[in-house]
Amino acid sequence: MTENKHAEEAAQYYRSLIQSIGEDPERAGLRGTPLRAAKALRDLTRGYRENLDDIVGSAIFESDNDQMVLIKDIEVYSLCEHHILPFIGKCHIAYLPAGKVLGLSKLARITDMYSRRLQIQENLTDQIAAAIESTTGARGVGVIIEAKHMCMMMRGAHKQNSVMKTSTMLGGFRADHRTRAEFLTLVGD
Repeated sequence: MTENKHAEEAAQYYRSLIQSIGEDPERAGLRGTPLRAAKALRDLTRGYRENLDDIVGSAIFESDNDQMVLIKDIEVYSLCEHHILPFIGKCHIAYLPAGKVLGLSKLARITDMYSRRLQIQENLTDQIAAAIESTTGARGVGVIIEAKHMCMMMRGAHKQNSVMKTSTMLGGFRADHRTRAEFLTLVGD
């Protein structure tokens, strides 16, 4: 099915949703909304059409470095699988190389690929860590995500200042408290 065909099909559902809340999808301000919303959802869930091998490509490099590699503050934009409302925050990733390092931008691209799916933050954190571990063969991986969830802010509890933090520690980050402490210190936790 082509991209336009997907968008047109999803636009029909958005038209029905707009009608179900008592609005007129033919009203001037809403006339193009179903198709725009369908295209937006397609973009927000593009991670389903991406895969790890294509994301990483040939950006794995031999390296003698055995010290921690860390990137902080990677923006995270995802949709909660329970309400299809956004959660927005940042991701911190570190790993201990074992003869290979990953191109820096690939860490952000891996984060984006998994973020751009219907998710819960706990699973997202695990998926990113597992992908980096399997791709690099790292001796350890640490991932922390901190995010604000619109499902908590806009509906339900209506708590505007809550931030959810999740972490996954694999290999050396789980087994060695000194490595974990170094990561947490560098992240500023």
